[in-house]
Amino acid sequence: MQKKNIVVVDDEKDMREFLEIMLRKEGYDCRSFPSGSAALEWLRENRFDLVITDVRMPGMGGVDFLKAAKELDPDVPVMMITAYASVDTAIEAMKAGAYDYFIKPFNVEEIKLNIRNALGYRDLKRENKLLKKDLLSKYDFSSFIGKSKSMAEVYALITSVASTRTNVFITGESGTGKPFVAVNCGAMPENLLESELFGYQKGAFTGAVSTREGLAREADGGTLFLDEITELPLHLQVKLLRFIQEKSYRMVGGTADVPADIRLIAASNKDVEGEVKAGRFREDLFYRLNVIRVNVPPLRERKEDVPVLAEHFTKKYSRELGKGIKGISAEAAALLAGYNYSGNVRELENIIERAVALEPSDTISMESLPPYLKEKAAYSGAVPTKVPAPRPRAGEEAPKVPAPGITDKGIDLEKALEEFEKTMILDALKRSGGIKKKAAELLGLSFRSMRYKLGKYDIREN
Repeated sequence: MQKKNIVVVDDEKDMREFLEIMLRKEGYDCRSFPSGSAALEWLRENRFDLVITDVRMPGMGGVDFLKAAKELDPDVPVMMITAYASVDTAIEAMKAGAYDYFIKPFNVEEIKLNIRNALGYRDLKRENKLLKKDLLSKYDFSSFIGKSKSMAEVYALITSVASTRTNVFITGESGTGKPFVAVNCGAMPENLLESELFGYQKGAFTGAVSTREGLAREADGGTLFLDEITELPLHLQVKLLRFIQEKSYRMVGGTADVPADIRLIAASNKDVEGEVKAGRFREDLFYRLNVIRVNVPPLRERKEDVPVLAEHFTKKYSRELGKGIKGISAEAAALLAGYNYSGNVRELENIIERAVALEPSDTISMESLPPYLKEKAAYSGAVPTKVPAPRPRAGEEAPKVPAPGITDKGIDLEKALEEFEKTMILDALKRSGGIKKKAAELLGLSFRSMRYKLGKYDIREN
């Protein structure tokens, strides 16, 4: 991990040297300058994570330097130090964006702790910006992959509520591709979750040496996404309910309510109604969140999305891994189409990533797919079998039997997959004695999906 780069600005040589020694012992890179103008010249050309500056210096004063540094990087924490205690100067510095203010001689351990906290805050701000940028590029509809009817219904529902302030509850199995990642209520320690959401006041608990705003403040005027919401402890469910009802929250250790205009999106891979009945999730909170319900169907119920997802992931990992993969062989594509994905889209993505990494040619073959995929697909009857060519008569050339979808113009992969899928359905119906429900079970399809495919391929009852 790259070391954090801290810049020290002070006209006193002894103070600069003291801070440099202290910071390097703590594992930071450090550059020091005797004036604000000299420091700014360096800052314009280099990366920096935190600035410590004196208030009173010849030429450019500390507050003016603070403002100039903030113009270069609005998110950089700037800590002010001074030998002259002045309330007015401290207020001016804080208004200009100072992270904290120390009076010489300061407590060394306290300033070390504040530096760690300030850098942690800086990292959080950076991650938040990257997340927002990633969400904008990653989750607009142009990058949603899937052409099935069920996913079209999901897109339509999302479109209808996107511009509103209505709370949304997203449900679906793990790995289905629920389209956000933000606050994971299950992964974050319980004792940190409340302070991360609502922030805390200085002195609220041991280590809270300065006031810190939470994610609710960051999301004010926008959207806050809470993943795995059913993992939220009951006492925090009460506070979240109050937050939704009153559109305000109270920081940990605070005495005043802070208003916030936030649209909440929550998600869970559990049976939420079951959690409510079991008493693990508050019913009143569920109804507050469950205004609009978006259920992302598992991949096994929308097999028509497999080819387009596989193509998308092939292009993605071919680019990322520097491979020249141009496509998927007909046999490998048929195997992918016939497999039931217990891990949903995430499992398919992992399979394709592995195949791209291992494939020596420019087309993903059966050999590059994981062995378990072939075994399970073979068990379900999904592995394509070779049709023996008719035996030629004496003196005749053996006729060429093209695979489904292969013509003189090349391979029509989509047609090949459709013909293979139709063959599988007909075979399942034959094996089940024409009982559609049983045939659907053999294929790992829901009865609804089975009816859709029977209509799609115009397969009628005999």
